[in-house]
Amino acid sequence: MSFDLRSVVRQIVIMSLISVLSAAGWAQDAPSGAAPLPQAPQPAIPPASGEHYATVDYSKPRSQFPNVLAPYRPATVPPPNLSNTKRIDSLIQDGKVMLSLDDAIALTLENNLDIVLARYNLNIADTDVLRAVAGSNILGVNTGVVQNTPGGGVGGLSGTVGSGTGGTSVAAGGVGTGTNGLVSSTLGIGSTITSFDPVISSTLQMDRAFAESTSLFSVNPSGVINTNTGTANFSYLQGFHSGTDLSVGFNNTHITSSNGATTYTPALNSSFQVRLTQNLLQGFGFLPNTRFIRIAKNNREISDVAFRLQVITTVDQIENLYWNLVYAFENVRVQEEALNFAQRTLEDNKKQVQVGVLPPIQVVNAQSTVAADQQNLILARTNLELQELLMKNALSRNLEDPVLAGASVVPTSTTQIPQQEQTVPTQELIGDALGHRAELTESRIDLNSRELNNKAVRNAMLPTLNVYAYYGGSGIGGDVNPVLVPTTLGGPCIASANSSGSGSSGSNSNGRFGCFSPSAAAPPFRNGGPVGLGGTWQQLVTSAAPDKGVGVTLNIPLRNRTAQADQVRAELEYRQAQVRLQQLENQVRIEVRNAQFDVQQSRASVDAAQAAVDFQRQTLDSEQQKLKAGVSTSTTVLSDQSALTLAESNLLSAKAAYEKAVVEMDRATGLLLEHSGIVMADAVSGEVNHMPNVPYAAPRQDQQPGAGQPQGSVQVPVRIESSPNAGRVTEHSGY
Repeated sequence: MSFDLRSVVRQIVIMSLISVLSAAGWAQDAPSGAAPLPQAPQPAIPPASGEHYATVDYSKPRSQFPNVLAPYRPATVPPPNLSNTKRIDSLIQDGKVMLSLDDAIALTLENNLDIVLARYNLNIADTDVLRAVAGSNILGVNTGVVQNTPGGGVGGLSGTVGSGTGGTSVAAGGVGTGTNGLVSSTLGIGSTITSFDPVISSTLQMDRAFAESTSLFSVNPSGVINTNTGTANFSYLQGFHSGTDLSVGFNNTHITSSNGATTYTPALNSSFQVRLTQNLLQGFGFLPNTRFIRIAKNNREISDVAFRLQVITTVDQIENLYWNLVYAFENVRVQEEALNFAQRTLEDNKKQVQVGVLPPIQVVNAQSTVAADQQNLILARTNLELQELLMKNALSRNLEDPVLAGASVVPTSTTQIPQQEQTVPTQELIGDALGHRAELTESRIDLNSRELNNKAVRNAMLPTLNVYAYYGGSGIGGDVNPVLVPTTLGGPCIASANSSGSGSSGSNSNGRFGCFSPSAAAPPFRNGGPVGLGGTWQQLVTSAAPDKGVGVTLNIPLRNRTAQADQVRAELEYRQAQVRLQQLENQVRIEVRNAQFDVQQSRASVDAAQAAVDFQRQTLDSEQQKLKAGVSTSTTVLSDQSALTLAESNLLSAKAAYEKAVVEMDRATGLLLEHSGIVMADAVSGEVNHMPNVPYAAPRQDQQPGAGQPQGSVQVPVRIESSPNAGRVTEHSGY
């Protein structure tokens, strides 16, 4: 027969492409009730300025249409943008960063590297959702809080909030290790899930084999039989959320042989089978098969909450840093004024010693005071430089910009303390904390994941019982072996190995071996051959040789100890998580009370420090009047001036501590972002479109150490400014 192998190959390639293109129609959607997966977005184009974070939803797959190769190409994740935003440049004036507290928070949301690191966790959680909707296990998410911004301590009883690097090494809340203090977790275990993404497999093979004849019926004049085999097999497999599996197999072989005893050469064999399998016990229903999807979506919510906690923690650090900067800035001014006063006193004493009014020891005493004040000023200035460096590091992505590196930071906000503290019942504050603290929200979401996971683990204890049904068919084609002698005899023929024709009733004068009876041939060849590939495939459709059936498979693990252990451990971990939630709630209650006490104590410290400043100022004024009247000494005046300087420094420290206590109260109640006017969408995008507005800060009138102060003055601007809306809690009414 004339058989075109190239035509067969072309038809096989066409069938392969049709199968690939149609596979998308079998793709599995989200669980029942969830929105279908939309097409993948186009690669995100960063803003023209290149400043901000390009948000991409990695939970959405890339579609095969119109580009069928898109799912098989790696996605490009843009490198991190380590350049500072232009907001910093807009704040630099005459080599100084004129920084308000609101500006500091805005720069934190845009540039702080702790937040930049945590922001990647949102996309990492998206990839887990994408894995889950495909039917794969999840890798877990990280809920650790990054605290690599030096200088800004975070409140709370332990002094820190959260832990971890912000990467994926901990995988808290997921399937990985280290969940809630456990070595490993049962979260996510259960029955095996068949991939929801269709899987197409194929085998294309050409084989040419030579074998020496060892059988009487393997007739070939040379004694060596040549067999050429072409294989083209295809399979399709897909799982569904209900625990149903669909498999389709389509197999084809093309064989040519030099064996004279072979009836058909070339011989075509095709078969297909469609099999549908349903789990009836283990793996039955939507919950066991969609558990990863539900847990991944819960973990995505946990990532959102964890990112909010990261923003709260970082803003808390920045506000603490800012008040440290304000203290250091104003303390330089206090120390400068003290040194100026001591230097003027030294000059006056020298003049009076020259005219014999004062003894020389007064000059020595004044010189000692000047030296001490110079030391205090150096300490204050170096502390200010350190606070400026810490602030610039916290508010920028890098310090390589020479303009920023050489710029000093001038705080343009100062403390704002109410005349009278507002009284809010403790129970109301605790209620706010229980409803807003991110740690509690994370724990509650994790409890929900563990509850549905326990149901899946219980299902995994059941035996495996599958019912299946299948339907298929087969077809043959090719041509009759040309070495066979056609015969009209109805009986069988016996082949002979004698090529000369003697001694064999089945031989002929042409040297052919055996005989072939059309009436005894397979149905496709009864009307003559050859039968092509199309005729072979037509037999599959017409059910010329059907293969169908139903069946049940049962697998019962005796004793079932592994499943028992997993189920008990899952329950224990769930109970442990419940205890952990209660422990967190107790800790939150204590932190709120502790923050409340801290506000009360800090306010009392401010009042006491203000009273001390007023007293020392009046004492100094009185002593100066006595000195003019000749009834006091410059030594006493210098001592009173030093006491006033110390009191003023203590007042600055007390006011900064009060502001930190207010910040801690907002953190403890979970309302720091709301009270600071921070929009989470700005934090996620890294682009601040809504300026923060901190209520417990006021604008300054002067913005640099020593500015606007007359020489010789000992007054410093440390007066308490009042604001009726800046009050915080002073009353505690118990639990």
